[in-house]
Amino acid sequence: MKLRNLLLLLLLSSMWGPSFLFIKVGVREIPPLTLVAGRVGIGALLLYLILRYRGGRLPAFGSVWKHVAIVALFQNALPFVLLGWGEQFIDSALASVLNGTTPLFTIVLAHFFVPDDRLTMAKLTGVLLGFGGLVLLIFPSLVDGVQATTWGSLAVAGAAACYGLAIVYTRLHMRGLPPLVAPTAQLIAATAMVLPLSLLVDRSYALALPSWQALGSVLALGVLGTGLAFVVYYALLEHADASYVSMVTYVIPVFGVILGVLVLQEVLTWHTYVGCGLILFGVMLVNELIRPFPARPTMTEEQPLTPAD
Repeated sequence: MKLRNLLLLLLLSSMWGPSFLFIKVGVREIPPLTLVAGRVGIGALLLYLILRYRGGRLPAFGSVWKHVAIVALFQNALPFVLLGWGEQFIDSALASVLNGTTPLFTIVLAHFFVPDDRLTMAKLTGVLLGFGGLVLLIFPSLVDGVQATTWGSLAVAGAAACYGLAIVYTRLHMRGLPPLVAPTAQLIAATAMVLPLSLLVDRSYALALPSWQALGSVLALGVLGTGLAFVVYYALLEHADASYVSMVTYVIPVFGVILGVLVLQEVLTWHTYVGCGLILFGVMLVNELIRPFPARPTMTEEQPLTPAD
């Protein structure tokens, strides 16, 4: 089971890693809302056709769709829009690094909402180091007064926070559904959220036809980075806890940085290297891949961080 989970984790990373490159290419010609509407719409159509081919059906309308809508908002609609908007102002490589803060948000949220996933001293140290790396990545734009770059970085970091919330919520409320049902319903809900906004705000029906590179990026995002990726994501989430699933973002920056440098000729500064190092070291501490502290009771047992239940 551990080997299976590891292989699923690596496969998911290879699907999501190139997404930052595709987003960067796409938003050069396609507004973010329209890009996201195309991405989730293609993913939803693909999964629905596969679901029906296999004889599956969407769940009946009821309480499950409330959970589907919440996950769709924080796993797809909102973070995808934030990523698209943010990558108009920052490099795809930096965006992939900032996305690596997802485990830090996940572990903090899991502490408050998942009873058996509490903060320890090592995890708290990792969170602080990771956020230190995030500040270092954003600091140059603050010093130079480049507000667009600052807001772009914060938008991508906000997307990572959304992912952390979605991972915890999905773990608590979306397990046990038949294969393909959860991701299909989720992407349909996300499409219903974003498509009307793209028509109203971007007037996507009146946009000029993008280049084949931009259209190809949307297709790749929809098929590989959304539709098929979320099938793998839910398969992994069925057998692994939230903290383990969030480890996918350890590997994603590797794909994002390499593709950004090789394909888009993006240049990395020392801030990126040091900030990335702090983030990766922080998330390794969070998941106890490095153990600088002796095993001790969790912080909840030593000194509760939350009010008593």
